[in-house]
Amino acid sequence: MEHKVNQLEIEYCTQCHWLLRASWMAQELLTTFNTDITSLALVPGSGGIFEVRLNGSVIFSRKETGRFPESKELKQLIRDLIDPERVLGHSDR
Repeated sequence: MEHKVNQLEIEYCTQCHWLLRASWMAQELLTTFNTDITSLALVPGSGGIFEVRLNGSVIFSRKETGRFPESKELKQLIRDLIDPERVLGHSDR
């Protein structure tokens, strides 16, 4: 069985001190998708950015939504893209 490469990036604003939020989200995603995520990068940015990208495509943007993502919401977005059949347990409710 071929293992698909899934690279996640979380770009966060250093000026806004959002590293802790980004690293917590990274931990949540790595715990849930421990065998599906092949790499996860925390990318320092500026200008109020908080963006999550999967394989180079933006899947969540604070600028577009006007808010931060919920952990459950991000897990569902990623699941729907990499393994739609997967059950996420409490994150599906």
